[in-house]
Order: sequence, then C-alpha cells, then structure tokens
Amino acid sequence: MKKNNSPQKNRKNMTRCMVGLTGFMFLVFVFRFSMIMITKKVNGENLSEHVNNLYTRSSILAAKRGTIYDIGGNPIALDATSYSLVAVLTDEWSEDKASPNHVVDKEKTAEVLAKYISMSKDEILAALSQADLKQVEFGTAGTNLNYATKAQIEAENLPGITFQETPSRLYPNGVFASHLVGYAQSTAAEDGKATNQNKKLVGMMGIESLYDDQLDGTDGKITYQEDSNGYVIPGTQVEDQTPVEGNNLYLTIDSRLQIYLESLMTKVYAEANPESMTAMLVDPKTGDILAASQRPTFNATTKEGIDDKWQNLLVEDTYEPGSTFKILTLAAAVNEGVFSPFATYESGSIALEGGTINDYNLKGWGTISYIEGLARSSNVAFVKLVQAIGYDKWEAYMKAFGIGKSTDSGLENEATGNYSYTYPLEKANTAFGQGVTVTPFQMMQAFTAIANGGKMMKLQYLDKIEDPNTNKVTVVEPKELSSPITKETANLVLTYLKEVVYNEHGSGQSYKIDNAEIAAKTGTAEVVDSTTGKYYTGYQNYLYSVVGFAPAENPSYILYLTMKRPANMDSLDGAHYLSEIFNPFMTRAIQYNNLDPGVTGDINQSAMPEVANLTKEEALNVLKEKGYTDIGVVGSGSRIVQQYPYVGTQTISNQKVILMTEGAMTMPDVYGWSKDDVMKVAEIAGVNFQFEGEGYVVFQSVDAGSALNAASEVKIVLE
Repeated sequence: MKKNNSPQKNRKNMTRCMVGLTGFMFLVFVFRFSMIMITKKVNGENLSEHVNNLYTRSSILAAKRGTIYDIGGNPIALDATSYSLVAVLTDEWSEDKASPNHVVDKEKTAEVLAKYISMSKDEILAALSQADLKQVEFGTAGTNLNYATKAQIEAENLPGITFQETPSRLYPNGVFASHLVGYAQSTAAEDGKATNQNKKLVGMMGIESLYDDQLDGTDGKITYQEDSNGYVIPGTQVEDQTPVEGNNLYLTIDSRLQIYLESLMTKVYAEANPESMTAMLVDPKTGDILAASQRPTFNATTKEGIDDKWQNLLVEDTYEPGSTFKILTLAAAVNEGVFSPFATYESGSIALEGGTINDYNLKGWGTISYIEGLARSSNVAFVKLVQAIGYDKWEAYMKAFGIGKSTDSGLENEATGNYSYTYPLEKANTAFGQGVTVTPFQMMQAFTAIANGGKMMKLQYLDKIEDPNTNKVTVVEPKELSSPITKETANLVLTYLKEVVYNEHGSGQSYKIDNAEIAAKTGTAEVVDSTTGKYYTGYQNYLYSVVGFAPAENPSYILYLTMKRPANMDSLDGAHYLSEIFNPFMTRAIQYNNLDPGVTGDINQSAMPEVANLTKEEALNVLKEKGYTDIGVVGSGSRIVQQYPYVGTQTISNQKVILMTEGAMTMPDVYGWSKDDVMKVAEIAGVNFQFEGEGYVVFQSVDAGSALNAASEVKIVLE
C-alpha cells in the first residue's frame, strides 16, 4: 500500500516545477530577445522600419506656378497668397478661458464679418449656429481674401476667427485681356474649402487653362521625423524631391497699349451701353496680338463681372460682319483685274433672282464711280464686283481668306462661322458681309493679308516659353498661312481704302488721326434675333464696326473694333462711339511704334527692388537710393507687406511706386495721380473706387489718412 505524499513534499515538488518552468521561460525569452537583437525583426517585420514609419512624416513642397509676362517682361499673372476665413466653434481648444480661441459672441461676429465678405449677417449667423461642428468655413465668400481684408478682420479682434493660407493667382492689372489671359485658382477656392490636400492652382480659362501643363510645376517633398510630442527631431529633415517651377510664358500683349485700350473700352461701354464690344490690335507682319479686349469683361483677381459674359467673344462669338467684309471682296476683285476705280455704275438697287439688294439709303447716289461706291460703302457696287468675279471663284477667295474655317487659335470653344451659298441672292449677300458669319479672329487673320503684302499670318498671342529651371527659351516664330492675293493687289487695296477716310463722301471720315495717314473700312451690319431667327429693326440694333490700317503705306498695325446693339443712340451714332476708341488708341500705338515695349520712357538702371518685409522707413530709403521719388503708401502700419510694381519689373524714370503696410488700410493722397495708378490702390486695398472723367485726379471723396475697409466707396474725379 502506497503512502500518500506529505503536504510538505508536495510543496517542494511544486516549487521545483515552478523554478524549472521559470527557467525555461527565461531561456526562451533570452533566445527570443537575442534573435530580435540580432535580426531586428518580429514576425518578419523589421522593427527599425516600423519605428521609423511610426515617427516619420512628410510634407509637400509646393512648386511655383509659372509667371505670365507681357512682351516687355512685365508680369500679367503671378503667384500670390490669399486667405480663407475659418470660425472655430468648439471651446475644446480654448486652454486659456480668459483668451478664448473660439467664437464667443456669434451676433457680434456675424455683424462684423458681414462688412468684409459677401454674406449677410443672417447668413453668417446661420453658419456660426450649426450644431455639432467644431469649426466652419464660409464657402466662396470666405475664400480668396487678400491681405488687406485679412488685416482688417484681424484688427477687429474677434475670438475664434482664424485664416488659412491658400495659393492664389494675382493679376496686377485687374481688367486686362481677361478672357484671353483667363485665370487660375486653387481648387480650394472652387469648392469653398481650404485644406492642405487641395491647395493647388489650376488654369480655369484662357491661356491659363490652355497652357496649364506648361505653367504647372512639379511639387517636391520633404521627409522628417517627429518625437512623441510631435516636435521635429533636428537633423532628420531630408528633401526627397526638389520642387520644379512651372514654365514662364511671355505673351505678345504690350501692357502699355492694353491698359490704355481697357480704359477707352470702359469709357465707351458706359456711354453707349451696348450688348457687347470687341477690340484687337495686331502687328500684320508677325500676326502678334498686341492688345485685345471685350465687353462685358471681368477682373481676373476678384472675378468681379465674370458671370456677365463667360464667352471669349474674340473666338467664340459669331456675327455677320457687314461692310468691313467688303475689304475681302475688293481684294478679290483687284486680284482678278475686275475693279476699275473710275468705271461707273448705277447705284441704289440691283434686282436678283429671289429679291432685290439696296444701298443703305435705299435710293443710292445716281451714277457714280466704283471708287466713290467704295467710299460711300455701296452694297450695289460690291454685288456687281462679285458678279464680275464669278460666284464660284468668289467662294474660293472666301475660303482662301479662312472664312468658314477655324483659325486654330487653341483657345476653348473656337467657332468656325459659316455662310449660306445656295441661291443667287445668298451668294450676292456675301459680297457685303451679310449671310456670312465670322469671329473677330477670322476677320483679323484675313486682314493681315491686306496689310502684309498678300501674306496671311496666323494670329499669335504667345511670344516665347521660358524654363526657369534650365533657362531654356522656346520662341514661337511667326507663321505664314497662305497668300490669297498678290503683293501688288494688297498695296492697291490699301491705297483704295484711304478713300473711305479722306474722300469727301467717305464713310470713315471720323477716323482721321493727326500723326499718320490711315486706310480704313467701316461696317454697319444687321443682327439676327436668336429667338425669332429674323433681323432686329431699329438703328440701335446694328453691329457697328471699323477696321483701320496704320500707316496706310506698309502698315505696322491693324485695329479692328466691333460694337453690338448700343442702347444709347439718341444723339450719337456708332461711328462716334467707335472713334472715341479708335482715334486715341491708334494715335498712341503709332507713338509707341519705335519704343521698347517694356517701357514708355527711360529705363531705370536696375529693376524694381524688393521692399516687402522692410520697415516703411527702410523701404523708402531703398527706393529713393534707386531713384524712385514718386511713392504712395497705403496703410497705417510700419512694415511693408505688398508693393507695386512687383519685384524685377522694368520701370520708367517717373514710375509711381505704391506700398501697402500692415495694419488698418488708410487712404493716400492721390491728387495729381493718373487713373491707372489710383486703380492700383483700389486693387491693393480691396476697395471700390468710382471714377468720373479722364486725366488726372482733382478730387477724392475720402480724405488722405482716413480708414478704408471693404465697404468703403471712394469717388475719384479726373480732369
């Protein structure tokens, strides 16, 4: 019979087992730990990599979008910083209750913010009163704010109101060939939300969109390690990828002429109140577009006016050109040898199969010469010329001039136009620009053949592309498309077109200018009502146009203007309004013809220096040392945050410099300033300026030194 183990012996056995098991576990642990130390892996995962990944962070290094310059190297579009408004609603982030970081008084906050963004107090209050949100943004109204507006809101000391920086695009000239240049904006501005993931500029219209791939740079990346508290560990930063700047574009646009054209267009648009207007100035020898504008238009920085007309009228809008089209008819007739200037015909009307074509006064002027018919813009004369050419051959000439075909501008939604050419009446109508639709680009392209010895040039708005990373420059060379007429024909046509201006019966006498002899042709075209398909009636419902070649012999410029359906025609006609643009603008262009397009006077010895971030006193000293004496300061602060002209811009000897300080915006003394200079103040300060008159400032409604804010309206009188 076995004896039972005593409790004492059992305890000893248990102790031995526990010691043995512990020893075994220790050996396993030592072995495992040794293997980890040797291999630095657990379950196949590298521990070093795991720890590195746990504390490794990376950030995007944003690439600079390429700058768009004019032909003289002056910036048209460049990168800037805008701000998005954010309101913190939760008190969780307010560590110091005495200095809260959240919105405390929603009523007051809404009332104050309504002065600075395009939302009402009630709309803002509704946004601030949303439940279960820690912070809110304010859609498009709260994005794309400039520094001046941000500074003004910050000066209100509203708890919980913060800002996020967003890349933005600055267009320093405001309204400046806006539909052609287009605009770029951050995707944050598009959806009204500014996050680190969507802060990228994208071309939305015009050249900004067409050349987005060229302008867009390649973002870089920087990698670093943080400690457990989120602080960057010194010495761990590694730039994995250097950002690559986007390419710079140099346009054919001449800022000196473009700015002047915009001011003239604005004036006439306000006076005539037309449905639309277009203007183009081209160098016929190269096809370079030196200036281009339309109304309605918009400010590319603020987007003000963009909803009025989204279309680029220069390429997207088709219309019947009317009598300016007779230039092509005349060129074909001269080229075919059927235009005898002093041969006569019976004016007034001509009967055709399907109807009768009349001169604009219905009765004509009796028996007159063809050269007088040109001067008077007789429809009958040009129908007879097309009959002499032959309808089939005339159609071939229209095609040779590019009518009914795209100019391949590359711009979005370019229209081709068309013409009706089945019946004799339809064919005859095209002789004087009726029953045929065109775009301003098509007309201007055809006109280059007249002004360039018979050679038709492709219209160009891009001069060169510069890669700032390699300094490689790709020049866009002029492109000759065809020669629809001979050089001799082109020269004769220019000679004949002088009759339109200088003949006592000429329809273009109001377009005479003092500093050059010009050739020109006027146009008054019927406009089709898109709802009825019929022509409008009434003298205010025409499309008025003029094209001028200056000088008439070997032209340097072609200027083409159109104005559709001006409402204010009680005492003035279309020619009067168009001459208010044509005459001063062509005069200015001829004056500039022999000047470097970068300047209108003597160039300073150095480009515009950078004075942003300097104190006001330091900035003034730097500028005066560089020869700048005409300086205006906007703001009450002591440090410069923005400047105009921009860094590196070529400047003229009497260039006005405008500086903006931090702090509250204040009105400078602008007496004696030009309109263009005052407009820079409006742009910088984000304030609405109302202008009256032309010339230089003789009155300002807000005294110098007075505070400005987004709600301010400043009246400026010029003489």
